[in-house]
Amino acid sequence: MIDLHSHSFFSDGALVPAEHVRRVETLGYTAIAITDHADSSNISILIPALLRAAKDMNPVNRTQLIVGVELTHVPPPLIAPLAAQSRELGAQLVVVHGESPVEPVAPGTNRAALEADIDLLAHPGFITEEEAQLAAKNNIFLELSGRRGHSLTNGHVAKMAERTGAQLAINADAHAPGDFLTPEMAERVGLGAGLSRERYLQIRHDMAVFVHQLKPLT
Repeated sequence: MIDLHSHSFFSDGALVPAEHVRRVETLGYTAIAITDHADSSNISILIPALLRAAKDMNPVNRTQLIVGVELTHVPPPLIAPLAAQSRELGAQLVVVHGESPVEPVAPGTNRAALEADIDLLAHPGFITEEEAQLAAKNNIFLELSGRRGHSLTNGHVAKMAERTGAQLAINADAHAPGDFLTPEMAERVGLGAGLSRERYLQIRHDMAVFVHQLKPLT
């Protein structure tokens, strides 16, 4: 099990990173990304703090902490420069909060994110086929979300990804202990979006390959 989208108490999650990692370690996870909500006000605080935690914990834990960030409700013209700043600060994974059907995300966020140097577009809502093609071209994951509300458009996202060859990731968007996906629930998210079990297993493989290829912590 791998998850590329979750939140600690550094934004609106419930747990410190150590407990966050330990909770999923007991579920058999090999890696989890903490991707706390960020904009220009806190990005330079979040990433260094998570880097310290990961450098301390990763040598002694079975589950590896991936240092990430989720650019959230950022005006579209600011997404690319903040993504670049995230990389400069040492983020291994850059996520953008997509145009979820249950939040007032600015129109144009999906496209601006897919044109930037990011890895994952979270809960992209009613993403267009043209945008999904851009995700495929730029090797950006589109998310199937396990979170209530955001998950309403999982079927649409899966359909657009299957048409265009875009990569998919299945994530919990966990904020509290009860949010983490078990292997069984992760599979249900994939099958519930209309995917075959074989396609679900390919997604798990693709996520594992991505994590294996991440830039090491510095």
